[in-house]
Amino acid sequence: MSHRILLIDDEDDILEFIRYNLTKAGYEVYTARNGAEGLQQAAAHRPHLILLDVMMPTMDGIETCRALRCDPALKETMVVFLSALGEEEQQLAGFGAGADDYISKPIKPKLLISRIQAILKRVAADKPASLVIDRERHLVIRNGERIELPRKEFALLALLASSPGKLFSREETVSGAIRWSSATVRSTSTSAKSDKKSETDTSRP
Repeated sequence: MSHRILLIDDEDDILEFIRYNLTKAGYEVYTARNGAEGLQQAAAHRPHLILLDVMMPTMDGIETCRALRCDPALKETMVVFLSALGEEEQQLAGFGAGADDYISKPIKPKLLISRIQAILKRVAADKPASLVIDRERHLVIRNGERIELPRKEFALLALLASSPGKLFSREETVSGAIRWSSATVRSTSTSAKSDKKSETDTSRP
């Protein structure tokens, strides 16, 4: 999945330079030239990360950050200041407004991308994964993505998921995996017979 990043800065050359490098790195990038426009773009696209300048017309970065933090729809969005104002007081003001990080300009593109990657990994680590084990269809669904596993691996996963937090011995793992595998085979066989019977009944006049 391509992460969405919103850049908010009043300097067109900086916007274009950063947008180019982030797009080249595979991100989906949106831009805004002031805080008010940034709020509109954030509401429209719900970015994973917002890079925000401090000194801007219409609405400065601190005020924009506070407004972003008041929007429940953006509670999962990371807000990072990217500003030439790197003094301690400015950074403290940024964190006080609700920023997740503060990056000082100028910064080389490769280093900026590395910082962004680290920040987005932090988001992924904080967010629990969604895992569904469909025993009837012999299918695993993780975060909406279908994953097909070999029968033994599926049986082992089903066993471990049946008792979260339990430490299984080697013997329990082997015997339990065999039991889950056998149950899966029986379920698949029963389903196939049922489908065949249904087809037969349907074909009768």
